[in-house]
Amino acid sequence: MSKEIFEALYKLEKEKGISADYMSEKIKKAIITACKNSFDGNDEVIIDVDEKTSSFNVKLIKTVCQEVKNKGKEISLEEAQTIDPNIAVGEQIAVKLETKNFGRIAAQTARNIISQGIRDSEKNLIAQEFQNKKYEIVSALIEKIDEKNGTLTLRIGKAESLLPKPEQIGNEMPKEGNHIKVYVFDVKETEKGPKIMVSRTHADFVRKLFENEVPEINSKVVSIKAIAREAGSRTKLAVCSNDENVDAIGACIGSYGTRINAIIEELGGEKIDVIEYNQDPEKFISSALAPAEITKVSIPDPEAKMCTVIAPDHQISLAIGNRGQNVRLVAKLTGYKIDIKPESGVL
Repeated sequence: MSKEIFEALYKLEKEKGISADYMSEKIKKAIITACKNSFDGNDEVIIDVDEKTSSFNVKLIKTVCQEVKNKGKEISLEEAQTIDPNIAVGEQIAVKLETKNFGRIAAQTARNIISQGIRDSEKNLIAQEFQNKKYEIVSALIEKIDEKNGTLTLRIGKAESLLPKPEQIGNEMPKEGNHIKVYVFDVKETEKGPKIMVSRTHADFVRKLFENEVPEINSKVVSIKAIAREAGSRTKLAVCSNDENVDAIGACIGSYGTRINAIIEELGGEKIDVIEYNQDPEKFISSALAPAEITKVSIPDPEAKMCTVIAPDHQISLAIGNRGQNVRLVAKLTGYKIDIKPESGVL
């Protein structure tokens, strides 16, 4: 193998992060396959890598015979003795090969295996990179928009990903060439390489936005206890403080609303209700139904996860929300099935 091969290996290591040692092993495998194809199935090969001379020294093991019937696996005594004068019939000897002797088909086989090794290594690097980014927000370039179904083809580093329409915030107008933030909620291994699953509608997209925007959440001073979201419309976020001197809701909103407004802007104007979490489910449910004012929350059987909410007559529609959205989100947030009744209907 020429010096150019080693230069190519070091270049791959520097530019793509593919180990030169890894590729050397792939080349050895390619050489063995080439020998097997060129020398009647003989894959008994000795390969020595000499980095000082930038060469692969290849030797094929052959059996010394009086009469050669299989040129790929056998060598005549006369020829063998030019290598080792003391060799005898029936013994084995290592015969040095030149790469040019592999032939066109064998050389092509070697090139294919080396190329496959590069592709496999790149896939592994991408998989490793995105396993580290799993459950994180990443920046993606919109390369293409499918006019039929609205799916976005994204470029994330060296990898490509798809953002289907259901994973996009409904009121957004994406454009090719723009960058967007997406949440990596899974990385799946496939025959074609790692498949990066991303979303902008996932509830944890909002969670990570708050973690990135609010230092108190990132440092665990403030905890996010629950999230309920209807992407593009409204999110309810339950938080609590682990420090009595820190206001959890105030930390999330920020001075003059700077923190929460930045998140709302990223979500295309999606409304966000930040609620104080309470271990008492009755108080928690009452707070979560804001902006409605609640008279009473009754939980006869906590294990049944059902409650009755009493509200002033003029607050009923506010508690339920437009098309039931408010009460629906509170049910998701708290885990309780909620039955809202007006004060006038309570005896």
